[in-house]
Amino acid sequence: MTATYTFDVFTSLDGYGAAGGDWTGYWGKQGPELLDHRLALYDTDQRMVFGAATYRLFTQMLAASTEESDVRDPWVTRMRSLPATVVSTTLEGPLDWPDATVAHGDAVDVVARLKEESDVPLRSHGSLSMNRALMAAGLVDRLQVTLFPVITGRTGLDPIFRDAADFDLELLEHRTLDGHIQELVYRPTLH
Repeated sequence: MTATYTFDVFTSLDGYGAAGGDWTGYWGKQGPELLDHRLALYDTDQRMVFGAATYRLFTQMLAASTEESDVRDPWVTRMRSLPATVVSTTLEGPLDWPDATVAHGDAVDVVARLKEESDVPLRSHGSLSMNRALMAAGLVDRLQVTLFPVITGRTGLDPIFRDAADFDLELLEHRTLDGHIQELVYRPTLH
């Protein structure tokens, strides 16, 4: 049986995964519904999959954060407690992440193998370039987009689908959180 792989990503309306300037985490738009929903998403058995750059970013943010910061929201703490695979050609273990292992090699090969071998669903939060390659290879079963009601045209960082292939998207689920944040779950197929 093949494990389901979900590419889970936050975005501004104009397609950026983050922003500079005076924007804060979640673009300052988070509320209790979003945070409770995120915690519930990570409350089931699953394996996280990260690229090396996203792994480094998460560990740096967590190391620099305080108990009260957005970075330590309960869902992030739960995500960090899940087993994880970090796909990298440069990292060596042990990693500063509980129950994480390094998988050397091409992400497409690593994730294809994980999908065949895993007894639990696979989820990746972020890891944009890796997940664009996995989508192009047909390995992403679910694209979960959390859309924040902002445009970051001048300060936007990390264009989510920069240089991505073309895809048709079948809407599987949708919900509104805190009255203004949209979560859209799609099945992507190459166009």
